[in-house]
Amino acid sequence: MKKILFLIVAIATAAFAGEEAVANETLKAYSMIAAGVGLGLAALGGAIGMGHTAAATIAGTARNPGLGGKLMTTMFIALAMIEAQVIYALVIALIALYANPYLG
Repeated sequence: MKKILFLIVAIATAAFAGEEAVANETLKAYSMIAAGVGLGLAALGGAIGMGHTAAATIAGTARNPGLGGKLMTTMFIALAMIEAQVIYALVIALIALYANPYLG
């Protein structure tokens, strides 16, 4: 844990040191890394959630085939809500890349 904290402090020191132009370029680079990591984590979380939702729907339909239609409708609503969270992460990543408020 101490090594990770040291690495974060070292990266932050490099980001805030030097001239303003160098700092802006460094901040742009870190923004791109953060956007990529954030989108990757959001997609991973969304995929795991969608997998669990689909598995639960299939298990429910297998137990009671008469409720298959209701379960599918509920599953599609849940999938839309899960996907909305990934889209929100995409919007925040695009803001960080193209309209970064910290670049002054």
